[in-house]
Amino acid sequence: MTGRKRTGKAGDSNRERGEVRYLTGFSSFDVAQRLTDVLVIGSGGAGLRAALEAARYGRTLIVTKDAVEETNTQLAQGGIAVPLSGEDSVREHVADTLRVGQGIADEEVVRTIISEAHVLLDDLIERGARFDLKGDAFALAREGGHSRPRILRANGDSTGREIERVLVESVLGHPNIRVLEHTFMIDLVTEGSVCSGAVIYDQANDKQIVWAKQTILATGGTGQVYRETTNPEIATGDGLAAAYRAGAELIDLEFLQFHPTTLYIAGAIRALISEAVRGEGAYLIDDGGERFMEKYHKDAELAPRDIVSRAIVEEMKQSGATRVHLALRHLDAQKVHERFPGLTQLCAMFDLDLARDLIPVRPSAHYMIGGVRTDLNGRTSVGNLLACGEVACTGLHGANRLASNSLPEVLVMGRRAGQAAGSALESVGPVGPRPVENVPSPNEHRILLRDMEDSLRALMWRNVGIERDASGLSEACGLLDFWCRYVLDRDFDSPEGWRLQNMLQVGRLITACALRRKESRGVHYRTDFPKRDDKKWKRHSTVSVGTGLPLCGPDAPEAT
Repeated sequence: MTGRKRTGKAGDSNRERGEVRYLTGFSSFDVAQRLTDVLVIGSGGAGLRAALEAARYGRTLIVTKDAVEETNTQLAQGGIAVPLSGEDSVREHVADTLRVGQGIADEEVVRTIISEAHVLLDDLIERGARFDLKGDAFALAREGGHSRPRILRANGDSTGREIERVLVESVLGHPNIRVLEHTFMIDLVTEGSVCSGAVIYDQANDKQIVWAKQTILATGGTGQVYRETTNPEIATGDGLAAAYRAGAELIDLEFLQFHPTTLYIAGAIRALISEAVRGEGAYLIDDGGERFMEKYHKDAELAPRDIVSRAIVEEMKQSGATRVHLALRHLDAQKVHERFPGLTQLCAMFDLDLARDLIPVRPSAHYMIGGVRTDLNGRTSVGNLLACGEVACTGLHGANRLASNSLPEVLVMGRRAGQAAGSALESVGPVGPRPVENVPSPNEHRILLRDMEDSLRALMWRNVGIERDASGLSEACGLLDFWCRYVLDRDFDSPEGWRLQNMLQVGRLITACALRRKESRGVHYRTDFPKRDDKKWKRHSTVSVGTGLPLCGPDAPEAT
């Protein structure tokens, strides 16, 4: 694909690092413009819940890059972690979350989100959500890292789909909310250190500028940066990259969680095999039919995800295999099929019986724990810009996300961000069209986008995956610096080009942060620094434009 090389201040800034302010050429004198009170970018659970709250205060516009329901939220199989039983408590849930967070989870954030989760659960039920029952009570299950059964599910393995369904229905029926589907957010528009909206694109109307008093990023994760991932194609880190270019602080990007068990069959997408399967009693076994997790952790298959992922990698190294297996054949077949209807159907597509056959699995990139730094109301370091959901980092998860803790965060922080944005509307002056532009110049050099994207994803999987070391990270940094220098300052004319630029930028940030954290903590495992180092590294790592992320080779400075 041909791109145009930019010139002028926006293109020359930080040129030696391949960094630019805006990805595309645009001018407010030439493109269509929209006005709204609150702009929400993304239509997963966090974005929808934020929009519903913000719409109580003013006009709210949701922009989403695919159909409104095509999100990571609807793929969530596990459930909502909420302490509902008489044997459980907020205190115990908080303790489990802090323990798995490996010393850098924020206790105030953890306590607040867990304490408020039941309120958002009640809200979902009032909107029509139906959750699984056992008699007259909620059917609660246990997952890895939890000390109690506290996972609430819908239709067995379709919790995210049920949550997305009721929120989409609520949004589409709201008179104060409008949704723009199949619309790509190219960049956030800023004036100084204040956000005033975004540049967006759809094929029918080309580029547009949306002016907003408050903007909420809810763009989800970045799993597509990796060759093996549970994430859908939309998860390309667009919000992380745009926030970084706009000057926002990002934290803890080295902490990307790999899910231990995804279906590993030639021709199949890397579909998630829910942690709930192990919670119901499934075993992980090697090619000889032997369980192995008891060698690695006292909780065996229900150990935290980082431990299970590394154990599987170690077993594959020892055997030379490309996968291990999940075995459910010791469980009641009828109950397995009833409990996991979606997974039963998925496996049947590949002539596998979930309850009787060995299911080939291996880890895949799953959840970005780090993200745009926010406070407990979703506020970022950029004025009038908020973030919630997977694109944000509140400090809830620390260095490792506890299973099924993401949906409570999505709902609680979505509501909090929407409320903060709505209540701030009166304090923001009128928004409207004003001069803003970024001017490119032609460049006819051709770039094969798919080839570069495949190379990036393979590099990240090989060098910045479950196990990392200085040699591999340095190699990745060198290549990423090189690619960024000749790709990021080109002006593409379609989402395929902007997507690649965002993936490169996010991949480079993840790699630089992973190289600088010289310890192992949670999901970040360095084979050359295998111990946790609380003396030097019991802290967050922060990056933002112009504050210490130069060429990220072996001499890169340590995180601040």
